[in-house]
Amino acid sequence: MVLENIHIFKIRHDATIKDAMQQLTEQGIKILCATDENQRVVGTLTDGDIRRGISNGRDLKTGIKGIMNRRFFCINGNEQNAKQKAEDLMKRHLIEYEYVPIVDDQGRLTDIVSWHDYILAGPNPSKKCSWIEPVVIMAGGRGVRLDPFTKILPKPLIPLGEKPILEVIMDRFYGQGFHQFKVIINHKKEIIKLYFSENKQSYELELIEENEYCGTVGGLYLLKDKIQKTFILTNCDTLLEGDYGDFLNWHAESRNLITIIGSHKEVAVPYGVLDMNNGSLIKMIEKPKFDLFVNTGTYVMEPEVFDYIHSNENIDIDKLILKIQSHKANKVGVFPCWGKWLDTGQWDEYKNTLKTMGIEN
Repeated sequence: MVLENIHIFKIRHDATIKDAMQQLTEQGIKILCATDENQRVVGTLTDGDIRRGISNGRDLKTGIKGIMNRRFFCINGNEQNAKQKAEDLMKRHLIEYEYVPIVDDQGRLTDIVSWHDYILAGPNPSKKCSWIEPVVIMAGGRGVRLDPFTKILPKPLIPLGEKPILEVIMDRFYGQGFHQFKVIINHKKEIIKLYFSENKQSYELELIEENEYCGTVGGLYLLKDKIQKTFILTNCDTLLEGDYGDFLNWHAESRNLITIIGSHKEVAVPYGVLDMNNGSLIKMIEKPKFDLFVNTGTYVMEPEVFDYIHSNENIDIDKLILKIQSHKANKVGVFPCWGKWLDTGQWDEYKNTLKTMGIEN
């Protein structure tokens, strides 16, 4: 790490979980060091610590003290070969010590050694991982919220810049090492087939035709004999910023049948909200803001989900989840995510996506 930028890794020990989330996102880092009034490091906090805290019911307005790691390992930067010792430590204990803070004699942060920067970096450090898990994209809907575009084009081919949204989604996955895509199509499917027959991709693409409109996930039945391993499912109108490897690892460690990728949204109510009891006002909160985690339309699933869907059944994701939850042995979990999430499925959000991506509309 560059010494001039070390401040981005520091956070007040009395900061909130939401403060930590925002700092990690804004700085594009995965660890923070909590410091006291004397700038001494008193704990470390990773994105995984935050995610586990949220999953266990922690409110974003609560402090990081309850979730930070106070028994962290650090190395005195004044020691001889301090960085080498940090690297040796990570080689022996990769899971526990993916990051090691370097501190001075007073315990103040001077540097951070990360596994990625010092161990994985080699002759070809930019080489991406290759994931064997397939990506399934539901692209068969009518897209009525995007009328009148979808009276002419199917929703998966609505353009985002120079490419259709479906291709942008696959390109993003491909950029993270995924190379196998199964796309379920229905509405105006001949146009979709024609587009991809004339525009060859670098990855493996299979278009699977749905003959009936089967809701948001009914078409998964068509994959029953095609997928026998963990897979990612996403809609054809959602762009999600995040590390898909993290999604898969979280899913595996949690032993979920389905993991929903949930995105943080701050929802502002433009009115004074009244809290009442027995006809009397307890308090009025003027224009409050609520922190919510909403469904992004992206999931990690096990192939056993196919057992809950029948041929040509019209079923949406919420009904499928209820079916699965009725069998208590099957677990549905949530991966809390706070990267950018863009929903292009309705006009206002589509125009906002164009603006966010710097595309003229």
